[in-house]
Amino acid sequence: MGANLKEVRERIKSVISTQQITKAMKMVSAAKLRRAQEAITSMRPYAEKLNDMLVNILSNSDGEGASAYGEHREVEKVLIVVVTSNRGLAGAFNSNIIKAAAALMRDKYPEQSAAGKIDVMCIGKKGYDHFRKRLPAENVLGEHVNLFADLSFEGIVEVPDSIMKSFLEGNYDAIEVCFGRFKNAGVQFAEAARFLPVAKLTSQSDEKQIKADYIFEPNQEDLLKELVPSILQTQFHRYLLDTHASEHGARMTAMDKATENADELLKDLRLSYNKARQEAITSELSEIVGGAAALEG
Repeated sequence: MGANLKEVRERIKSVISTQQITKAMKMVSAAKLRRAQEAITSMRPYAEKLNDMLVNILSNSDGEGASAYGEHREVEKVLIVVVTSNRGLAGAFNSNIIKAAAALMRDKYPEQSAAGKIDVMCIGKKGYDHFRKRLPAENVLGEHVNLFADLSFEGIVEVPDSIMKSFLEGNYDAIEVCFGRFKNAGVQFAEAARFLPVAKLTSQSDEKQIKADYIFEPNQEDLLKELVPSILQTQFHRYLLDTHASEHGARMTAMDKATENADELLKDLRLSYNKARQEAITSELSEIVGGAAALEG
């Protein structure tokens, strides 16, 4: 009985220690989430409006500077950018993004996947650790794994620039991005988005938007050569900020649930400890009473 009491007491200490860690991690994630949420909520409307404008421009323009990024060609080689976090303890956040990337390969590009013509660019260590074990080394690009160390526009701009350059040079015919989309502190979900080529408006419901006209100064071709890459850079930056906020929201939620589970476990352990202690006391009393009765006899 003494051994059982000691074991339960050690488990209680261990759970209390773990609970203190989960509480601290929740507070840290909450503080980081506040800043990350402000960054993405202030940027997203701007980025989405720019993207709508980009789609509209490329749907209405025949200029070389614009059509290069909207050129739809037969897909032979694909690049999938998988944006995950560097750290775990965020529930199913990273695994959902990885599953979205795997589903994209399996459902949308089965022929390219079977032929080994899909490259995966990993941003974040969790995605890189997953794909380097399952894909040939030459198909996993890990030079930008630590991009989350600096999420300023200046710190990330070289990545979308290199991706756009690869597309223009014909190294890839389609580029997709799998990332975590932030909705609120408690809800995040994996999303796959086409980065290049830029989609064009074709449906009848978009007729008014298709007919939208823009006035370009000084001239359309020169302006689009600067404008289109800038919009694509902003769009890529949005993917990273969305994932960054989603990571901290998922981790805060996971640590909050872990803290609650620790509370429930502590209640059960303390109940077991009190029962075991009461049994030990009752057993000792019975031995004392029995011994006294034997002496009197």
